[in-house]
Amino acid sequence: MANFKMGDKVTLISDNSIEGAVIGIFQDQKETKYTVYTKNGDKTYYESQLEKIDLESKKDYVGFNTFNARITASLIRNPVVSSLYSLNSAKINIIPHQFRPVLKFINSDRPRLLIADGVGVGKTIEAGLILKELEARSNINSVLIICPRPLIAERKWELEMKRFDESFEPIDGDKFKFCLSQMDLEGEWPEKYSKAIIPFSLFDKNKVEGSDEYKRKTKALLEVDPPKFDLVIVDEAHHIRNTETYAYKAVETFVDNAEAVVFLTATPVQLEAEDLYTLLKLLRPDYVIDKNTFQQMSEPNVFINSASKIIRARGDNWQEEALENINKACNTAWGRKIFSDNPDVKDIISKLKSNEIRIEDTVKLITDVENMHTFSNVINRTRRRDIGRYTTRDSQTVEIQFTSAQKMLHDAILEIIHEMLSIIHMTENTMFMMTTVRRQVASCLFGLVPMLEELLRRHENELIIEFDEDYDSVDNSSILSDLEINTKINQIITLAKNLPEEDPKYDAMLQIIEKKQQSEKNKVMIFSSFRHTLNYLYKRLISDGYRVGLIHGGVKDGDRLELRERFDPSITDISSSNAIDIMLFSEVGTEGLDYQFCDCMINYDLPWNPMRIEQRIGRIDRNGQTSEKVNIYNLITPGTIDADIYDRCLLRVGVFKESIGDCEDILGGVTKEINKIATNFNMSDEERRAALQQMTDNRVRIIQEEEKLEEKQRELFGINIDSAEFDKKLDNAKNYWLSQEMIENLVEEFLNEILEKPAEYLLGEKNIKNLRLSQEARKVLLDDFKGRHYKKNKLVRAYEKYLKGEETFWKVTFSSEAGLEDMNLNLINTTHPMVRQAAEFLDSNKKTFCRIKVTTDEIKEGVYHFILYQWVIVSDKKDIEIRVVSENSDLDNAIADFLKNCEDDNEEYEESFDWKELEEKSHDIWKNEIEKNKAKTEERIKYRETSLYTSTMARIAMLEDQKLNSNNSGEVYLRLTEGKINKAKNDYKFLYDELQEKKKKADIFSEVLCYGILRVENSK
Repeated sequence: MANFKMGDKVTLISDNSIEGAVIGIFQDQKETKYTVYTKNGDKTYYESQLEKIDLESKKDYVGFNTFNARITASLIRNPVVSSLYSLNSAKINIIPHQFRPVLKFINSDRPRLLIADGVGVGKTIEAGLILKELEARSNINSVLIICPRPLIAERKWELEMKRFDESFEPIDGDKFKFCLSQMDLEGEWPEKYSKAIIPFSLFDKNKVEGSDEYKRKTKALLEVDPPKFDLVIVDEAHHIRNTETYAYKAVETFVDNAEAVVFLTATPVQLEAEDLYTLLKLLRPDYVIDKNTFQQMSEPNVFINSASKIIRARGDNWQEEALENINKACNTAWGRKIFSDNPDVKDIISKLKSNEIRIEDTVKLITDVENMHTFSNVINRTRRRDIGRYTTRDSQTVEIQFTSAQKMLHDAILEIIHEMLSIIHMTENTMFMMTTVRRQVASCLFGLVPMLEELLRRHENELIIEFDEDYDSVDNSSILSDLEINTKINQIITLAKNLPEEDPKYDAMLQIIEKKQQSEKNKVMIFSSFRHTLNYLYKRLISDGYRVGLIHGGVKDGDRLELRERFDPSITDISSSNAIDIMLFSEVGTEGLDYQFCDCMINYDLPWNPMRIEQRIGRIDRNGQTSEKVNIYNLITPGTIDADIYDRCLLRVGVFKESIGDCEDILGGVTKEINKIATNFNMSDEERRAALQQMTDNRVRIIQEEEKLEEKQRELFGINIDSAEFDKKLDNAKNYWLSQEMIENLVEEFLNEILEKPAEYLLGEKNIKNLRLSQEARKVLLDDFKGRHYKKNKLVRAYEKYLKGEETFWKVTFSSEAGLEDMNLNLINTTHPMVRQAAEFLDSNKKTFCRIKVTTDEIKEGVYHFILYQWVIVSDKKDIEIRVVSENSDLDNAIADFLKNCEDDNEEYEESFDWKELEEKSHDIWKNEIEKNKAKTEERIKYRETSLYTSTMARIAMLEDQKLNSNNSGEVYLRLTEGKINKAKNDYKFLYDELQEKKKKADIFSEVLCYGILRVENSK
């Protein structure tokens, strides 16, 4: 006969640290076996190995601070789905909209999300918050970031991740080869690069597919077992919109084998956009099967959004109207396939048909309805206009007339160009060269001589220019072999060399700089598309005594980083002799990088691509900019080609007034059209201006139409929630016991208990604290810490270094804001190893009691007994709930709220309460909820089995069709497709078996956190 019954709390005789509740009893001929639910999972033991925990003999009366610390510890050991753990996880300003993707991510059925936010909204921070949220919930040991090379060159991701106390290693060609060789030899990605950043540019044919012609010792990516990462982040994901590129194939390999994936892109969210379909299919091939499926998935969302709005408003006949919209959603092509057997949808319909729905039940109903949305938990789209401006763009046109000598030179050059065009055949190469000369003339006449001398030495397609235009058909042939052309160019050089040094454009720029140098925020960024212009400006500014830096495509990565640090006043103080006040940039200089410490920009010349201008301005008009406005000065010389394009095109598009980052796809083609018009040398000046204006008007009209379309389609891709409503959602996700104050309380109580000597270990009244531990105390913590075997990372090493070192004090903070002000502070939060150690140490097996009191008029004065439980709900998803059971069921939720405002009750009074009656009530509630949970789990899993089978068969059929129609795609393609088919089959088997296991294990494990006595005093 079994000595222990179901639910008994037992401990391992040989190791009292292992304990748990009996959840299974198996009679054996020799000895009874028990399954015990422990913090390390379900374990099986023989009866002789176990002993019952006598809770009565372990009564532990604790104060309110200890009571709170144990709840916090429990929530950290067992993360709750409905609470955010990343709120104070980084040294950043907390901006509510940046937590939208995190909430979507943790509520998604699969940890994969496309963040399609506008330029400057803060996608990098959002990805970092997701990383920290995952770290708090599970063991995240390997993270891969894939991004454009310039972001690696200037260490954007490296530096941003340091805000989250994360260290990432950039991967170059040699390191990538090493990783692949280790994959080939060991079958695993090397641990040294478990947190790595890789540029798209590494993914070429040799490294991705391999090549017979390429003699190599290392196998290619697709020739080794695929690397498996816990999290893959793909920044600027639109770089892989072409499925035929090696970058796409490489990213696909990493994504297919990752546990969690985040894509970041500024691509507008529109149903017709091929890019969006490509990215979602790569992100969720199990969900977005083909283009037709993608179209169908959006159809129910209009009705789901309407139902959500109606339920929120709770107006007249709201249940009937909401039900009508839900039924319409169910009657779409997608709804008939997916919603008809969905138990959650059936539950929504049942609730809406009921006689009355309480206001408090409406919140869950809204959540359930929003979870029907087909894209809401797959895409996050926050536009600049949705969150308001970070700052105002104050754009000023500074017109500078040519001097008479400059005007003569300008007109003479144009005349010579026309003469040249009359004697040579007009080709793409010709137009490229002539346009380059005209643009250099408009930019800076003093950069013309070195530019033309370079032109004579090089082929025209080898010119060092920095602007990003499209001259796809320029080949390696040179038009400069013509002696007559050379003569004409030398004629221009002679004229230019005789130009007087007077330069009103430089002087106008200098006036802006001199005025800015008088202000506290004195940094100035100057842009030019031409390296020769930049060199001219650099030399003159240096000779005029200014502290200047120069960054263009030819500057090495290390030098570029050093210059940026000298320019950033938070790194190099302006009083330092090493500081830089003025930075000169080409287009390549700032791609994807943040310079929000600067609020003044001078465009010495302008690109013909509006998106390049947006990228320039976006470096300073972004999250983190503290100035009320950013000043943008555009230096324009009337009568030049640039002046025409500025007046007729760039100003009308509106780039200088507000962000146009959401219009990239529309404006991307403007450059080609401008080039086409500007290089048509048969047009007169007036004809050119008219053509530019007409083209721009057409584009602006398209922009307006596209904005209307996205606004109209917005509901297809997400629940439209305004900022105030989202703030409420965010507040609901904030957990009192995970707040900065409660984490600090947890650490204090942990130190008091482990050191067995209550004392003031955290010194300081403000946000910055000094942790003071003697050598003996540090040794106690270190011995305990070593036994927990945490995986080494930056935070673990820093904590161990303090515990092993000689220093008594350790500067810490529990505040994100304080951490932002001093990046050297040790930020203690939910993912910090000290907090994890504290949470595990405070996992008490004692019967905890506390006496607390609260002053309130919401309930009658008196003494109330309650038991605080933690329920681990095992279903198709695992969740944790904190449950309060009291003598009066109506008080259960009220008591949970009062717990946040209580204090110790030190008043002595006799206690004669029989807790068994309350325990039996708790047991009845628990049994009833278990039965409901098992029934609900079985219903959900039955639906998920059907859904899994349908989507898998559709996916395999599509891949088989691709294989059949591959024609001459090659052996590698066929092998890859066959691999995808096998993976789809293996995924199905794994997921199906996982569902069966979840169905079998559906349960609720209940653990007492505390027995409590609450004394209520009324204020009146």
